[in-house]
Amino acid sequence: MKKFCLLFLLGSSSVKAQEKPVLTVESIMRDQKWLGVSPSDYHWSGDSKTIYFKWNPESKDNNESYKVDISTGKPVKTTDKLAEQQSIGNYTYNKDHSLGLMEKSGDLFLYAFKTKQQRRLTNTLEAERNAVFLNDGTIAFQKGNNLYALNLNTSELKQLTNFVFGKNKTPVVKSTQDNWLKAEQDGLFEVLKSKKKQEAFNLAKKKSLSGDDKPLRAIELGNQQLSNLVISPDGRYVNYRLKLQAEEGRETIVPNFVTNSGYTEDIPGRTKVGEPLPAYDNFIYDQQRDTIYRIQTAKIPGIKDLPDYLKDYPKKMEVAVKKNEDRKVNLSAPIWNAAGTVAVLTAESQDNKDRWILKLDAATGGLTLLDRQRDEAWVGGPGINSANLGWTDNQHIYFQSEASGYAHIYLADVSTGVKRQLTSGKWEVKNLSLAKDKQTFYFIGNIEHPGITHFYKVSVNGGTPVKITSMKGGNEVTLSPDEQWLAINYSYMNKPWELYIQANKPGAKAIRITESSSAAFKAYPWREPDLVSFKNRYGDDIYARVYPALKPASNHPAVVFVHGAGYLQNVHYWWSQYSREYMFHNLLADNGYTVIDIDYTASSGYGRNHRTGIYRHMGGKDLTDQVDGVKMLVEKYQVNPQHVGIYGGSYGGFITLMALFNEPGVFASGAALRSVTDWAHYNHGYTSNILNEPANDSLAYRRSSPIYFAEGLKGDLLMCHGMVDENVQFQDIVRLSQRLIELGKNKWDLAVYPVEDHGFVQPSSWTDEYKRIFKLFERTLKN
Repeated sequence: MKKFCLLFLLGSSSVKAQEKPVLTVESIMRDQKWLGVSPSDYHWSGDSKTIYFKWNPESKDNNESYKVDISTGKPVKTTDKLAEQQSIGNYTYNKDHSLGLMEKSGDLFLYAFKTKQQRRLTNTLEAERNAVFLNDGTIAFQKGNNLYALNLNTSELKQLTNFVFGKNKTPVVKSTQDNWLKAEQDGLFEVLKSKKKQEAFNLAKKKSLSGDDKPLRAIELGNQQLSNLVISPDGRYVNYRLKLQAEEGRETIVPNFVTNSGYTEDIPGRTKVGEPLPAYDNFIYDQQRDTIYRIQTAKIPGIKDLPDYLKDYPKKMEVAVKKNEDRKVNLSAPIWNAAGTVAVLTAESQDNKDRWILKLDAATGGLTLLDRQRDEAWVGGPGINSANLGWTDNQHIYFQSEASGYAHIYLADVSTGVKRQLTSGKWEVKNLSLAKDKQTFYFIGNIEHPGITHFYKVSVNGGTPVKITSMKGGNEVTLSPDEQWLAINYSYMNKPWELYIQANKPGAKAIRITESSSAAFKAYPWREPDLVSFKNRYGDDIYARVYPALKPASNHPAVVFVHGAGYLQNVHYWWSQYSREYMFHNLLADNGYTVIDIDYTASSGYGRNHRTGIYRHMGGKDLTDQVDGVKMLVEKYQVNPQHVGIYGGSYGGFITLMALFNEPGVFASGAALRSVTDWAHYNHGYTSNILNEPANDSLAYRRSSPIYFAEGLKGDLLMCHGMVDENVQFQDIVRLSQRLIELGKNKWDLAVYPVEDHGFVQPSSWTDEYKRIFKLFERTLKN
């Protein structure tokens, strides 16, 4: 009997010891160092033997510098200074790749790969940037608003351009009388003749010493802003862009109430969508001919094309057709081939409908079309910009396009214009780069599953991509300078990011370097949510994460989480950037809720049609996807359709408002955090892509803005907003609150956070906000 009791006690102690911790909002939302701090900011040393990174395994106030030698695999602490000196960014190479240029803290450094020696070229207060090798081996770089050339053999520093700023000068037109008086002076006084001769002699002497035939030309720019300053490899052509003086858009202000001074202080804000955009002129300075001329955009194919949405506004269409104006375009800086014989650039229309890749005739400023990507919604997707445009050789350029419906790699011959697609399939190419030998492309792709990323390589001639990484989840790769090693930032859905090292070979084993997660974090068995897909009402595949309640509450409630940003992916196998929300979903599942997190229409990772599915109607398909997801929960997870809530922040807050206002029969309650309430008050860069401009497409804004649907509120609504939100400004929620007051609605609450911007920082604010959300769901979904 005594033996039985002892075994019983031991067994009960063992069970008690293995009980999982009870999650609370307070424990989840406290300072996130409690999880452990993942490594970040990876940089390789020039010799490819050492990785430098930031880490904080001891949970100190600030991250510190660490390094790991690939031969030992052991991370050790190092000084910030040594990390800065030894770590490198992206090199700019000379012709034979024997030398590499890099910029660090505004100074230039030269690395010789054969001797593995680094040489500092500049040490100045003013930053040197945009450094390149010219064909003769000299280094050209920008300092301030001018270009300079540094001869590595003689150490001679030569100024190449002389842009002069200041007030616009009105040319002085001399009269006949003025000219006559000047001639008389020159004829009468010997002192003036002598002075003139001396000036001519001094100028000739300076020319003979410098070897120049003429002084450096001053290019008067007045008060215009200079950008896109690029020199051709032979040093002949200088490209530059001027911002034209135009009507400035009115900027908002954000009042800051909790200040050191005790007074309310205004934070300068941003303009709103539809405010005037700057216009630019692009020029070429031919130093050989001492001539300046414009890059010609008038003959770009389709420069006058009008967007389809104007068909909904016949009078506006009629006016636009009569005007027959060229659309405004923004040109990128030219990208020259290695030989310096041809340059290409991109042009993007300010109405967001076109992206052209063009060959530049530097001698005339003429442009020839190589590729046009037009989208009646808006041109976008991963890699669809000038950053992913480059040369594989002196004849061929590579770029990315969504022409097939997904972002893939293309090659074009600049002489013949012939294009070829190198990769294909219902997946996307991200983080594209070209190997140093220009024979191989490296990229991140989600070939296996939309929510799994791997590092791949493919020949510049095409073929089947070869997978190099093998760990299921998220793989973010930093390639070593010699391209022999991978520094992999890897995570899984319930395991935060850690550093791994792997040889750059398919099938090679990845060696784990860091261990960051705390004992407190590991003590709880964090869920691997079900990754599922369902068909929405339009027949599209929609992916979702589901956190089933192991012990559902008696009325089987559910919560829908809506991720922010719109164009963002959160249904995947790696650690979510919404880590607090992930932990909160575990808490909800522990408390009897089933939680679903949907990559709704407009989320990233799924191709062009998914990306643009909300064009001219935000709160359309992206909202019905949430409703269709609830239907799936009812059918497959036994959720009670009368007890479903919804919440999210930013874009997720916007969708929550649209759900409560437009789908009251589906959602009993919701929490809208830092939410857009009227898209006419958001910024231009994001909103004009999707909804055009308010004055031009008022229908799109009317059907997409929650403030117009507030009368539909029937369930319980909690709104939370930071008062110093510089992104979705506090004015948004104030205007909606006034609308709810005027409509006589009474089932809503507003919680404000006086010191918080768009992304909350203070643990106390996170805790307060999520205690309110949890209380809302407990009160409205379980009764």
